[in-house]
Amino acid sequence: MTDSATETIAAIASAPGAAGVGVVRVSGPAVPAIVQALLGHPAQPRHAHFAAFCDAAGQLIDRGLLLHFPAPASYTGEHVLELQGHGSAVLLDLLLRRVCELGARLARPGEFTERAFLNGKLDLAQAEAVADLIAARSQAGARAALQSMEGVFSRKVEALLQSLIALRVHIEAAIDFPEEEIDFLADPAIGQQLQAVRAELDELLREAQRGLRLNDGLRVAIIGRPNAGKSSLLNALAGSDRAIVNATAGTTRDVLRESLSLDGIALELADTAGLRETDDEVEREGVRRAHGELLRADVAVLVTDAEHAQADLALLANLPAPVARLLLVNKIDLDGITAHAETRGDCRWLWASVKSGAGLDALRHELKQLAGAGSGEGAFSARRRHVMALQQVARHLDQTAHTLAGSRAGELAAEELRQAQRALGEITGSYSSDDLLGAIFGSFCIGK
Repeated sequence: MTDSATETIAAIASAPGAAGVGVVRVSGPAVPAIVQALLGHPAQPRHAHFAAFCDAAGQLIDRGLLLHFPAPASYTGEHVLELQGHGSAVLLDLLLRRVCELGARLARPGEFTERAFLNGKLDLAQAEAVADLIAARSQAGARAALQSMEGVFSRKVEALLQSLIALRVHIEAAIDFPEEEIDFLADPAIGQQLQAVRAELDELLREAQRGLRLNDGLRVAIIGRPNAGKSSLLNALAGSDRAIVNATAGTTRDVLRESLSLDGIALELADTAGLRETDDEVEREGVRRAHGELLRADVAVLVTDAEHAQADLALLANLPAPVARLLLVNKIDLDGITAHAETRGDCRWLWASVKSGAGLDALRHELKQLAGAGSGEGAFSARRRHVMALQQVARHLDQTAHTLAGSRAGELAAEELRQAQRALGEITGSYSSDDLLGAIFGSFCIGK
């Protein structure tokens, strides 16, 4: 999976920005020798040295700052060197070539952070948060990624892991003493302990799902019958005429997506074809794609009107459980209804007029809340694989409860808990395959 720790790697960590400053980063055992060659003497640790960077012939490449971070007190846990130069990308490339001549090789994407993980400076969830922070699409997403990088998510996973281990120890102790007259597996404390672990998991899963939305953005599918006002709603939320609006039914025939930031929250809106039976082959394909969009959405916004609202509820009937449901009763300006909102069952109803804008602020508020706004300073970012791992843990806990309630086969229950522990460990990297690590770090940019 990884190259030998004896190798030294280098990359352009950042190209010249507005201030004209770029950085070449180096990590590995050859760093002290490279410092000696460039500076002419050893560098004082963690101090900026003004230096003339020259090529092998002694010709000046650039003048800038040199900083040496000795192992293990560095980002990667190895000797790290940062060379800050000014000018163009051409000069940075020449400086990078010079460093490679002195014993380094070009780094692979994500290799600096990968080495930080392998050297115990970061766990896997924290390492992924580095990439999420760089790629953040909103202020809320950046703040959440920073929380994960600081270890908020990892600490919650570790707390759940310890609870899981304690339960596993309890059950395995019962298996180890079968000759005892007392049936340890029938002890109510085991059931209570299992319920407590499941409640802890459910809370962490909810937080991780919020973190996923903060990281990826909230995916919103706008659905409804033709001419309900779906395209007008997308235009109103986007603040521009992105979708064609026409009185002719079936105008929207494909999924139209628009990304926007709503008070620092990233949203991905999808305007879909009107849901109806049709003989038009192209429109029928649009309806099929609209149903497909619902399967990947976080929120379904059903646009209807007062006359058809109750009947249109059927369009939300077969949605996957995690998909939040909002029903927007549009065109209240034609019916003399005041904008308001209420909850009916598992669906939030909002009365609004897309044309006048009445009630749309309430819709924006609902979307922001569903996206994780107001989650607090402890809100952290998460990835889809984290959520899937937690869902897998939930399935193993459910199977554990089923096993204990039935045959009381302690060995089977203990195996389910072992699998749950393994799934949980995949989040932070205590259990991880080389393929998983390769996929994660291969998605990073070079120099990170």
